[in-house]
Amino acid sequence: MTGTAQLLEQLSPYVPDGFINERWPRGPTGGRRRVFSTAQLWRTHLLVLLTPAHSINLLVSMLKEQSQWRRFCHLSHRERIPDVRMLHEFRNEVGVDGLRSINEHLLGAVIKPLLERQDSIAIIDATDLPAACSRFKKTVLTAAAPVVQQSVTVP
Repeated sequence: MTGTAQLLEQLSPYVPDGFINERWPRGPTGGRRRVFSTAQLWRTHLLVLLTPAHSINLLVSMLKEQSQWRRFCHLSHRERIPDVRMLHEFRNEVGVDGLRSINEHLLGAVIKPLLERQDSIAIIDATDLPAACSRFKKTVLTAAAPVVQQSVTVP
């Protein structure tokens, strides 16, 4: 299901485009013209995780032929897609803290309904459990009396 149109259609409504565009507005720069919104660039970055194209360079080269990927990113024209430089500049501009804040915003929508519930679920990590060592304990060898070999002569 990786990178399929069905997966991208299901995930698209959960992308917080408004939050992303508010947090990092792309106004006039006085120089280069910015064609893509911050949310479009974030969606394009997200494709690296959701599709078989696991690098920015490969993603950009495949984006022209993949109409469902462009639809997910809200890229209307086949020839107007972000290039590698734009995606790297976006990642530098937003930074690690910015990407974390987007993830926290996404998790907030998922966790909020769970906080209102009375029951809870715990995910047990292996570090939470005591080790079951009794079965595989190393045994201490007791010192055995040395075996003395006797030489036997046959007549």
